[in-house]
Amino acid sequence: MHDFLRELTRFMLTFSGEGAEGVDRVVRGVARTYGGRAETVLVADGAVLSVTAGGRTLTSTVTAFPDVARLDRAVALKEFVERVRDTRPPLPEAMAGLRRVETLPATAPRWARGVGIVLFSVGFAPAVQPTWYEIGSTALLAALVATLTVLSDRRPRLARVLPLLAASLVSLVTLGLLQPGQDHGGPVLIMLPALFFFVPGDLLSAATAELVGGFLSTGAVRLVYALVLLLQLYVGVLLGVAVTGTPTSALLDTAQDADLSRWVIVGSWAVFTAGLFLAFGVPWRLAGWVTGLVYLSLGVQAAGTALVGEVAGTFVAATALAVAADLLSRPVGRPPRLVLFLGGFFTLTVGSLGLRALTSLAGGHVLHGFHDLMDFVTIVTTIAVGLLAGAALVPGRGYRA
Repeated sequence: MHDFLRELTRFMLTFSGEGAEGVDRVVRGVARTYGGRAETVLVADGAVLSVTAGGRTLTSTVTAFPDVARLDRAVALKEFVERVRDTRPPLPEAMAGLRRVETLPATAPRWARGVGIVLFSVGFAPAVQPTWYEIGSTALLAALVATLTVLSDRRPRLARVLPLLAASLVSLVTLGLLQPGQDHGGPVLIMLPALFFFVPGDLLSAATAELVGGFLSTGAVRLVYALVLLLQLYVGVLLGVAVTGTPTSALLDTAQDADLSRWVIVGSWAVFTAGLFLAFGVPWRLAGWVTGLVYLSLGVQAAGTALVGEVAGTFVAATALAVAADLLSRPVGRPPRLVLFLGGFFTLTVGSLGLRALTSLAGGHVLHGFHDLMDFVTIVTTIAVGLLAGAALVPGRGYRA
């Protein structure tokens, strides 16, 4: 049983976007299913696993790099855990089933992931600036980012600095080729949708939630990693500024007046969701669930912001998203909470505020930059606390022995 639980822990660490609590809960529950007991000490990319069964205790370490690029495997993993819990197959059979999940072929060809990144970015663009220019420029820049991302899929070392390379490329093309005028909005706002695929908003809020929830080591490591990704984007933008000779004062994120209708903006989130499915490998049979939670988050946040302001509205939206994703993911056969949660979470656009704050400060716009920075800290914390509040409003999960 120890070997099986060690492999299960390693695989679950890869899909630990929900936080450390989910990994610990599932591993303990499966151990109880087989009449044993498991204890875990978790960090963001590793765990110490101790398994007691048959009067003997074995302890081992497990390492895995967190990654949400293949959410079809996260879906298959939840279904596998449910089968193990309900049927309790022999351990060799369970181990073979876990191997099949790990080697599951991709649901779409590699080029489809590139198409997904473009749709994901274009669908998000109106949330940054509701203009046709923003959509057109994003389509061009996101196509370049998608090509770079697909080419780096089989080059793990290149993938580690992919945010830096993507931000540098986007910055060079925006400032050197597009050269948007003041009537198109600030250049960072033109770049941001194409880089949204790399903005670590989910990591930042998951880290904050883990720190507040008592998983201090896991939250701290995840927070540092998220900040490193954000800094890669920031440095990449500055490299483009330096190469093109653009004055840093041009980095002020002024916005263009809207020229999109309300229905185009509403429909853009459907494009965004379609891109999410292709870019992250979500099975299409889950389209209804994920799309529903995307629009739930948008609706609750818009209504809450209109009634009680941005901070309270975002808190209510995060709480509603957490409650809905948790309750909907519980029945057998439903998608995992991470998959249900991810699309709605992206709509809250956390990490983009951090990049805007850093570039405004670099451009010498101190007051504007610190204003964005304070918004960034406030919204990240608000979302994290909202997620915790949502988790507290629903009954705790349990596993049948």
